[in-house]
Amino acid sequence: MPCPRGHMPLGEGWMVPSVTWFFFLVSLRPFLPPLRAGTPAQKIDQVVAHKKYQEAQRVSVFLSMPDEIETCEIIRDIFQRGKTCFIPRYKFQSNHMDMVKLVSFEEISSLPKTSWNILQPDEEDEREEALSTGGLDLIFMPGLGFDKQGNRLGRGKGYYDSYLRRCFQHSQVKPHTVALAFKEQICDSVPVDENDMRIDEILYEDK
Repeated sequence: MPCPRGHMPLGEGWMVPSVTWFFFLVSLRPFLPPLRAGTPAQKIDQVVAHKKYQEAQRVSVFLSMPDEIETCEIIRDIFQRGKTCFIPRYKFQSNHMDMVKLVSFEEISSLPKTSWNILQPDEEDEREEALSTGGLDLIFMPGLGFDKQGNRLGRGKGYYDSYLRRCFQHSQVKPHTVALAFKEQICDSVPVDENDMRIDEILYEDK
């Protein structure tokens, strides 16, 4: 079963914090759409062979937007291995995000779309939130650009940065953070500020 995908033009519905961020986004955008078809098989191989993934029991993974690495088969593998899967639920009026439990792989196709065409459970849908029931072992993260120092360029609202700070406050053990990227998204440096959290690792095709 193919995973349904949301769609949001880059920048729409998200805060653009700087001119530098905007021009970085515009320069990157033309390279991304043709890349998706050839990456899923290689990416799933990288993920399932990863020691942190094999050891993790509670895993958070994003539901892919059209310009992001496809995570459908990663989610399928999470359930096949008996791990617990959590997915983002964004509050678009703020920078708050929860990681809520996904019941099954098949459930993805029935998730509603937000007004921004992002698949996620409704706010009224009571779900287990990862931080209230033991935290997370591993977080797979999206992004628009990355550098090899672990800096990540998001879409401007700071959802993951805020969530990682909450993780540090709620859990004695920090979750391992892994960005999933196209090699074209790896840069010498990306624009960041004091609120941006570095990630532990970046997986991309040539790595």
